[in-house]
Order: sequence, then C-alpha cells, then structure tokens
Amino acid sequence: MNELLTAVRAGRHHDVPPLVLGLDLPGRRAALAGLKELRKEVRGWDWQRRDRVRKALLVAGAGCHAGAAGCAAWIGGRDLRDWARSPYPLILASLKDRDPAWLGDLAHRFAGRAALSDAEYTFVCELTRMAQVPLPASDNLVVGWTELVSAARWRGRTRRPLTDILREDPHSAVLAPRLFEMPELPPQVDFYDAPDARDNWPGALCALVEDGVLDRAHLVERCVVRLMRGGRSVDQRFFLAVLLRLGTTEEEEDRHLRDWAAMATDGITPVASHAQQVLVRLDARGVVPTRELADVSGAVLFRQEKKLVRAQLTLLGKALRRDASAAEELLPAVAEAFGHEGIDIQERSLKLVARYLAAVADPRVREQLASAAARLGPLHRETVTALFGGPAEEEAPEAYQEFLPPVPVLRRQQPAPGTVAELVEEVAARVKAHASEHWIPSSATMDPSAGVTGFERALDGLVRLARTDREELTESLREALAGVHFVEQGLSPYMIDPRSISTSHGLSVVVASLLGLVSDRDRTAWRAKTTVPKPDACAHAALNGVLLDRAWEAAEAMDIGEAPFLLATPTWHTGAIEAAELVERLRTYRELGARPGPADFGQALLRVRRGGGEGADVAAAAEALGTGEGDRLAAWIRADEPVAPVLRHPATAVSRAFAGNWWQRTTTEARQVLLATRERPVIRHEFPEAFHWLGLAQLPRARECYHWGPDRCSHWTATLPEDPETLAAWLMPNLLFAADQGQRGAAGFLPSLAESAGEVGGATHLALAYGLGARHPEDRTSAVDALLVLAAGGRLDGASLGRELAILVDRDLVKVNRTADALGTAAATGAYRTVLTVLAAMLPGLLAYEKTPRGLGDLLSVAAECAERCGTGGIPPIAGLAAMAGRKGSSQTARQAARLFATFPVGAAG
Repeated sequence: MNELLTAVRAGRHHDVPPLVLGLDLPGRRAALAGLKELRKEVRGWDWQRRDRVRKALLVAGAGCHAGAAGCAAWIGGRDLRDWARSPYPLILASLKDRDPAWLGDLAHRFAGRAALSDAEYTFVCELTRMAQVPLPASDNLVVGWTELVSAARWRGRTRRPLTDILREDPHSAVLAPRLFEMPELPPQVDFYDAPDARDNWPGALCALVEDGVLDRAHLVERCVVRLMRGGRSVDQRFFLAVLLRLGTTEEEEDRHLRDWAAMATDGITPVASHAQQVLVRLDARGVVPTRELADVSGAVLFRQEKKLVRAQLTLLGKALRRDASAAEELLPAVAEAFGHEGIDIQERSLKLVARYLAAVADPRVREQLASAAARLGPLHRETVTALFGGPAEEEAPEAYQEFLPPVPVLRRQQPAPGTVAELVEEVAARVKAHASEHWIPSSATMDPSAGVTGFERALDGLVRLARTDREELTESLREALAGVHFVEQGLSPYMIDPRSISTSHGLSVVVASLLGLVSDRDRTAWRAKTTVPKPDACAHAALNGVLLDRAWEAAEAMDIGEAPFLLATPTWHTGAIEAAELVERLRTYRELGARPGPADFGQALLRVRRGGGEGADVAAAAEALGTGEGDRLAAWIRADEPVAPVLRHPATAVSRAFAGNWWQRTTTEARQVLLATRERPVIRHEFPEAFHWLGLAQLPRARECYHWGPDRCSHWTATLPEDPETLAAWLMPNLLFAADQGQRGAAGFLPSLAESAGEVGGATHLALAYGLGARHPEDRTSAVDALLVLAAGGRLDGASLGRELAILVDRDLVKVNRTADALGTAAATGAYRTVLTVLAAMLPGLLAYEKTPRGLGDLLSVAAECAERCGTGGIPPIAGLAAMAGRKGSSQTARQAARLFATFPVGAAG
C-alpha cells in the first residue's frame, strides 16, 4: 500500500496498475482511504504539482474501489479529469482481474454520466467487450460516439467519407437510432441543406437504411415525432433532411394527417412548408376533411411567411373550385388573411371571398366575413363596401391611445454588504461567473445597470471591511475562491489590459491584491498601463482604463487602511451621485483625517448630478468644507458643463437624394457620419493621468475595435452618467460598424444611455439611428428599447431621428429593410404615433430617389400600419408620396404607398 501511495505522489502513473493488482481486497481498501486523503490534499496544491499526480491518482483510485458505483464516480470526478493523454488504458489494466458482471455494471454506470468524450466512449466499449455485455446506448455515450466519428473523418491528410466510417463502425446499428431519441442532437452531427449532399449525417444514415443496417419505417416515424415535438431549429432541419431523403409513402402520409396539420401550423418555416406540400397531396387524394382544412388554414394564414400564406390560399382556391358548397366552412378561414401585412395577400384573399361569397347562405357567416373585411385599410374600403354594403350605422372611431413603457425612475443603489459573510458571497459569485479566460459574453448575460451597481457595491464593501476586518475578510475570500484561475496562477495579462477588461476583472484585481498575490513592483508597473497614451486610442480602452485605475487605487487604499469608504459609489442605479451626498462624504473624510484617492474623487466628480435648483447651495456647502476637494466640487457644479462638448460633423447633408442614381459604394471613411468632441482642459490639468484621454479633443474616426459585450459595457454609461451625448459621440464608430460591417453587440449600451439623466440631443439620436439599422437583430432590439425609453420620457425628437436615418441610408451606412424591421418592432409595442413621426421625416428623402431603394416597400408598410392605427392628424405632408402612390404597376412599394396615401386627407399627403 505504501509503495502505491509513493508511486502516486511521485506521479509514476505507469507503475500504478501492477501495484494495484498486487494488492488483495483489504490492501486495496486501506490504500483507497489513503488515496481519498491525498485527493483532498492535492486540491490545495498549485496547478503544476496537481498535474503531476492527477493521472496516477485517478488510475489508483479506480483500481482500488470495490464497488462499481464508487469506481464510476471516482473516474468521473471533475478534479481528476485534466490530463493530456487518455488514462483509460491504464484504468483498464488496473481492472483486468475484475469479474465480467462487475465490469458490465461499471460500463452501464459510467455510460450514464454526463459529458462523455470520444476517449470515454472507447473506454465504455472496451469494458463491454471485456464483460461480453451489450453496449449501453445512453445519450451521453452517443455524444462520445459522434465525437469519435467526427475525429475519424479528419484523421490523416484527406477527409474520409462519413458513410464509410459509419459502415465500418460495429456500433452504428445500435447508436445511430438513438440520435432520434435524444432531447438535442450532439454538436458533431452536422449537415448541409444541399439536397444531393451525401457526405453528411442525413445522407450517411439514409445510406445505412439502403444497406439494411437501419430500419426505414422506424426512422420515418421518429422523424415525424421529432418534427411534431419541435425544438432547436438546427435539430428540426436535420430531421427534415432525413425525412426528405427517406421519402414517405401514401399510407404513411395518410396516417399522420393531424401531424402534418400541426407542423404546418406551428413548425419552423422549412418544416411548415414541407407539411403544407404533404397536405396538398392529401387534399388532392380527398383525404383531408373540409373541417380539418378550415382549421389548419386559419392557423397557417395567421403566419407571417408570405410564401406559406400564398400557398395556403392556392390550396383553398383549389378546394373551393372542386366543391363550392364548402364556402361556408372555408371562407372564414380565408378571412384570416385580411389581417396579413402584405397588401397582395389582402387583395388575393378578398378576391377569393368575393368569388365564392354567393355560395354562402348562412347570414351569420356573411356577417362574420363582413366584420373581418371591415378591418381592412382604406385602400380596400371601396371593394369591401361594394361586396358587403355600407355599415348599418357609422361607429364613432375610438380615440387613439399611445402605449409606451413606464418612464424609467431612478433606483437608489443598495448599500455595500455589512458583514464579511455577505460580502464574500457576493464577491465570489461575481468573480466566479467570469473566471474563465475564454468566457465569451452572451447578448443576454445580464442587466447592464445590475452589472455596474453590483461591482460598485462589492468594491465599496471591500474597502470598508478591509479597514475593520481585514484578517477575517482575507481568509474568507481565500477559502471561497479556492480553485479560481487567478487565485491559483496569478492575474492573467488580459485582466490588467484596458482593452479587454470588465467590471469582474476590476474586482479580481482588488481581490488579488488583498490576498497578497500582487507585489508592489507589479502593482506599480501594471497600474501604469491603465493610462491610454495615444489620443487616437478608442474610447472603450480609455473608459476601461478609468475603471482599472480606480481598482488599483482601491487596492492601495486597502493596504494603507485609511479610506473609510469610496467617494465614487453611485447614489442611483445609473451611476449618478447626488451632489449633496458627495459633500457629506467629503465632510466625513475631513473629520476622519482621510485623504481622498485622486481616481476615486475624479470618478465621483464625473458622476455628480448637474443642474437643478439646489446647485448653488450645494456648491456653497462644498466650498465651506475648506478642502481642496470641496473647492473642486464647488467649481465643477458651478461650471455645469459636459465632460466633452459634442461638435456636429460637417458632412451630413443628403448627397444623393436628388442625384437620380444610387450612391456608389466607397470606403467607410469616405461615407462616415460621426461626431467630434471639444477638449476640456480641466480634465487634463486636475484629474489623474488615466482620465486625461477624456479631456482631449476627439476627431471622428471610423475605428474598428472589439471591446464590448453586456458585461463589458455596463460601466461605460456609469462612468459618465450625466453625459449621454459625449458617450454617444465617443462610441459612435462601433455603432457605424455594427450597421455597415455587421459587428455584433455594439448597441448593447443604448438602453442604459437612454436612461441617463443628462440632456440628449443630436449625438444620441444619431447613435439611435445607427442602432436601428444594425445588421444583427439583438442590436436592433437594444436600439428599439432605447427609442421607447426616450419616447416614454418625452425626450425623443422623432423628426430629428427620421432625418438622421435618411442621411445614413443616403450614405449607404444602414439598410432600409433592417430599419423597417426595427421600427416595425417598435410600432408593434403600441408606439404607432412615435414611429409614424420618425417615418414622416425619413420617407421624403427615400421617395426622391429615381431608383426605388430596396426595402422601401417594407418601410411604407410600417408607416401605413401606423397611420391606420393612430391617424395622420398633425403629421406633415410627405413629399413624394403622392407620386409613388400614383405609379402604375403592382409592386409592393407602390401598393404600400397607395395604402399610406389613403390615410391622409385629400390633398394633404404630399
């Protein structure tokens, strides 16, 4: 036993199997007790020592366990899984004297554990071979199998065909059908939508069906069940691809009539389209009852996909031509298309109702159809009146009411945790959430305001408790953060680089210093890197540098133990500080004889709420403190100036609207619409060096950089909570690239910017315009949220936003169809009047082009929907609308222009 433990401590894993086999049962039991103690001890070692013994410890523990359950748990332990080469051959060698039944039990237990890799799949296969039992077809084992198959495809210099690999695999017949039972497909099961492609999983599985390895009827049934069940889009497309390759017989199609109907109603577009085609065949064979067809048609016609709606109207038209007596059941379903946004869909459905209305004898059905047709817009009013007659009595229209979100209210930030236990719990949660060096933020990671207020609470709490309970705090943090990367191996370069940090990294810097992991020399050298030396550096690095400088300063303050709390801790969730509260904090500092940190006080000044009737009194109270910081605060309040005043970029005039030709695409720099900011000398003269970039004059530059994300932008708006215009100007280049080049995530700060209490103007509206035209939907959603917040607070200038959008479209920086999608989303929330005001200012420039911009029809559709909902009273005439509405032809643009034109009083639409 001692020899085994000695070998494990030395990391001699190759010596472990013979030493284990040389022990009897009592010896193994005694050795296991020692190995468990060693495992606990190893967890406290540094990573290099742990790596040296980990594999030997894993093999020895597996070989010494008497029970299969304990052995499976030991092998699957997360703290024993970091190894460069597979340890499983050594584990098998240490288990070769076990009973076959015991090995089979181990195989089944281990196969049920999560996250099996290809090496673990091979391990289970070898166990079942030794035990002579069937392979346990668990979901986790299938994941390992697909990893092994994927690796085999790329082994060697050439890519091997997937079909050949599956044909050679002895377990394909058992594991491949399991793919159709799993909640989600493994990520290795890739495929291509090309119908003739065979070197993918659908093609290879169908080849196994042709070989007789897999049962075709079973796979067809499972594909139908999975398509009915729904799930991830990629999974749905996979099962649809398999089903299309296998094909379906008439008997199979007839048996699943209700399934096809459900897929056509609720499936993703490709699935619904296929189900609809099957329903067409079933209807042609007379299998679909009229009632069933009416039910499914009503649901399909409610969908937004025009192709599906048109196909369903065609199917209904065929059914009515075949049997006009079915009109009473089918026409109410046709009327569902009256609510579709497409003018051509509305017209087509109205014509279908008109053609077969004579076959409807039931007055209740006629009344139902007339009620549905009454919802059609003014463009169809004449046709509806001729078809159903005028209303018996003219109903007075209801007064329109705009629905906007509640006006954001300031939420007071919670105080810092008052006990060590509460603070350590909060700090550990924030640090561990982002401890991985390769962590990539999701667009929905967290509320930005929650990110910055949580950081500020934790930072303030660390400073407070480090002064009163440093020893207890240090020990508790060390215990709570055991195993975290920077605690074990030190701070990584990315955690101290202003280009890449987040609030959690700033917190990690403070914790590392508190735990004694940063030497004084390193702290000095690393803090020097927080300053952004070049004036042409991006704003993200400069704002991050401010946060990082504050973190290093807080770490130094904790070493000295003088600061009772932080001055820059926000009063409100936006990051703002009440000026009177800052005066009281400075008073407390003076009474305690504490010296404010330059970065802490500098950030506090940037956060002070400016303006208001009490400004003069608060400035006088600050000056009465008789300290340098009090005098600076008084001067800052009296100046009441933005950190960096914004200058309008001169090149903003529309340059192609009346030129008659599309703008020729040039470089982004030549087309850019960005803003400059004026210098603020007081920032460079009185603030720490890390703040100096903020006081420099900034020229507009189309600079591409990558420093954003939900967790990385939360502190930007909180750094300057009273200066949304300045921030919008500085962060504009990335919004430009989000719209023009498709960068993702750059608009995430817009909702927080809209909640800022400072004055908004041209820069904010231009930033909003870029966000509404961003390529990615999540960025457009952020811009829509910001638009609604500004509108709710009465701070949105719709006409200004519309003009900015027209300029960006003119310079080919945003796409019309993306803007239409964003504004349509905003309108759908109930903000029809707000959106119509924006569009009324945007449309004249677009209608003036000789060649119709792509997506203009969609934009006109949104405008028409808004006008029909809220009316056009008070909306100025839209130049060019009458000419577009009067164009001949049946284009979507002309139809939607006519629809919008019909909502204006005669002669008032421009």
